[in-house]
Amino acid sequence: MTRRLAWTGGAAMLAAAVTAAAVGFGGDGTGDAAAVRTPPATAQVTRTTLTETKTVDGTLGHGDPTTVTAKTPGTITWLPREGAVITRGKAVYSVDADRRVLLYGTTPLYRTLQDGAEGKDVALLERNLAKLGYDGFDVDDTYTWATRRAVERWQEDLGLPVTGKVEPGDVVIAPGRVRVAELKTTPGAAASGPVLTVTGTARRVLVDLDAADGHLVRKGLKATVELPDGTRADGKVSRVGRVARQTGGENGGTSTTIEVEVAVPGLKKTFDAAPVQVTFVSARREDVLAVPVGALLALAEGGHGVQVVEGGTTRYAAVKTGMFADGQVEITGLPEGTTVAVPK
Repeated sequence: MTRRLAWTGGAAMLAAAVTAAAVGFGGDGTGDAAAVRTPPATAQVTRTTLTETKTVDGTLGHGDPTTVTAKTPGTITWLPREGAVITRGKAVYSVDADRRVLLYGTTPLYRTLQDGAEGKDVALLERNLAKLGYDGFDVDDTYTWATRRAVERWQEDLGLPVTGKVEPGDVVIAPGRVRVAELKTTPGAAASGPVLTVTGTARRVLVDLDAADGHLVRKGLKATVELPDGTRADGKVSRVGRVARQTGGENGGTSTTIEVEVAVPGLKKTFDAAPVQVTFVSARREDVLAVPVGALLALAEGGHGVQVVEGGTTRYAAVKTGMFADGQVEITGLPEGTTVAVPK
């Protein structure tokens, strides 16, 4: 993925901000050097909040798709439309006019569930039956006669053959409700192989972040997502990948990246998928004193200083620098309200 970066802090800004020639205090280096002219532009030392941000390219979507495969012989007789959202108990597709419905869980069905069966797959079935309003059994990991009676009522309500048992191909298992991403077959085709692909319903943004910048993001970090139409939404980092991978970079080169996922729950439904820009708030300093970066001077004695304006004269004063952000730099060594020169 081509990546456009905008980094508001760091050494590059500092190097561009300070003057090319070092300024000395003069004399023995212990006092301030006096100047005789008032500079053309000034600013004051102000108390503010500085925020470091990083802007990268990302892709809005619903995550990686999962393929649903037909497991029983027959003919595909119904398919949902692409983009449809399917919830628990609803049909994902039909074979020979019999619905294959969605159940929530993470354990796939791999055997026939019937009287006497025990295991996590039984518990998954019973939990779903209970959520769908069927009762008369204990939700546990044992398939009893009471479970069979509930299954029979469920099958009758769906218009399915009433067998009292559940085959692996009778249902589709997913962690929650799903969105149909792409149809892989058509009505009338044999019910074998891939039928369709599904994703989760929540939209999210994926970013290929330069691995060298991985320390700047963490789970829970706030972010702003900007869509192609200029719409912005608040987001939050929901996952930071732990596997670095090489991807194609600019000018045919490669770069090492990690995948970062950003959740955007408040995003209005404008796009299902789109290229976006993501701005991470990587650091924040509140209630600090700051001056414009352009006010910094490199001192011959080492470190940095500013040109303090006092009436019609100026003097040079050493300062210590902190965070660089938003065109400003955090400083210590001067009181709030001090006027400083900002060379044009």
